[in-house]
Amino acid sequence: MIELRGDGRGRPLGRGGAVTIGNFDGLHRGQQALVAHVVRRAAELGGPAVVLTFDPHPLAVLAPARVPARLTSDRQRAERLAALGVDLLWRVPFTAEFALWPPERFVRELLVERLGARAVAVGSRFAFGHERAGDVALLARLGAELGFAVTGVEEHADADGAVSSTRIRAAVAAGEVEAATALLGRPYAVDGSVVHGDQTGRRIGWPTANVAPADPRQLLPAAGVYAARLAPVREAGSWAGVANLGVRPTRGGSGLTTLEIHLFDFEGDLYGRAVELSFERRLRAERRFDGFDALREQIACDAAEAREYFGAKTR
Repeated sequence: MIELRGDGRGRPLGRGGAVTIGNFDGLHRGQQALVAHVVRRAAELGGPAVVLTFDPHPLAVLAPARVPARLTSDRQRAERLAALGVDLLWRVPFTAEFALWPPERFVRELLVERLGARAVAVGSRFAFGHERAGDVALLARLGAELGFAVTGVEEHADADGAVSSTRIRAAVAAGEVEAATALLGRPYAVDGSVVHGDQTGRRIGWPTANVAPADPRQLLPAAGVYAARLAPVREAGSWAGVANLGVRPTRGGSGLTTLEIHLFDFEGDLYGRAVELSFERRLRAERRFDGFDALREQIACDAAEAREYFGAKTR
């Protein structure tokens, strides 16, 4: 997949294919269905499948106090779009000037002049252009005039309503990571790198890999202990384990949130490696224990519960 950031002027963009537009943060089940539609349509047309998104998030320009925490890093979003069959990810810079573009200019300059789109698919509630003046009906009228077909794809829903990034953020923030998994179609995962810690875990018999999140804008789950999995980025393999996210009160935590994971059946050195940590089940809330002996005993119980969880998944 080709990744492009910029206005597209003077650059060879994929032309004559199918395009979808949106932020695609999280790339949840509903967004996956929309992307799959575009990939199929592009194959029928013999052209590229294109995702047009914005950088930064439009609210970073229009209402900075309302910018939502991210569900995916740039790397995660790009790799998952590529795995779905997308040929071009175009990250259009969202500026104050761009926010003033009327819908007609958006369509003519981006979809027609830059991409030569023959098909465009968007969510049924899609809005675009200055003050969100454009909708699917306007997009379809412009498409009929300018030579591309438009499909408004209905929202993906479950028993609780439309699948959305808002619902996923609420679930993750509450530590309800299994609910987030159901909406995403995969466990919620944070990008990071393995850094040196204070070695307390090793001293009490439970060595951990300390993970520093790569993007401070990415949402972390509620503090607690989780059955989790760690995978090196762009490398084969992963390891199950038990992770702690919080301030480590028994160890005299400084108030700063830390993320660490004890890996089952692992030997080796991960320092400095880029990794992705997936949260699969919340086992309990973080709490303070009366000394390291009590903490050591509880970690053993947590690890046994996490092993049982992962064992049941493989049966």
